[in-house]
Amino acid sequence: MIQKSVCVYCGSRPGDDPEYTTQADALGRALAQNDWRLVYGAGDVGLMGTVARAAQAAGGTTFGVIPDHLVKWEVGKTDLTTYVVTETMHERKKVMFMNCDAVVVLPGGAGSLDELFEVLTWRQLGLHQKPVILLNTKGYWDPLTALLDHVVTRGFAEESLLSYIDTVDDVDAALEVLRRGLTA
Repeated sequence: MIQKSVCVYCGSRPGDDPEYTTQADALGRALAQNDWRLVYGAGDVGLMGTVARAAQAAGGTTFGVIPDHLVKWEVGKTDLTTYVVTETMHERKKVMFMNCDAVVVLPGGAGSLDELFEVLTWRQLGLHQKPVILLNTKGYWDPLTALLDHVVTRGFAEESLLSYIDTVDDVDAALEVLRRGLTA
């Protein structure tokens, strides 16, 4: 049986609430405990580093992808099971997405939003059917989900857009969605 992989998009910073780090740690451990490979941006800082170290500590398989120009900035985590260095950000995102079966988005900044909107757009265009999960720790993504509702209400997207993302409050709920999506 081929190991399922979960791509995690998240901040290269820890954010302003310790619960973000707690949930990143819990997700990394849970991926390993479910024998799902972590696919992520290969950084060893912020929530990225937390999720990777947690997956490793729990005996998980890790697959990191980082563009050459970010190796020093994001402190490329070279002790991963698989460590890939790309030339560009576009190549990084493509390699990450092509090597996963589902996506989980933790709190993050512009980079996480870029990654989310790219996979959301691809889903809207029918280019994939992979589960996309927003881990809405302490309501972090509430403004984003309100914006997506606004986009639909104002006629710039079909209501089906909202069904392409599962918004959950904690790791346990994310695991439920992953189990459904990865066994389908």
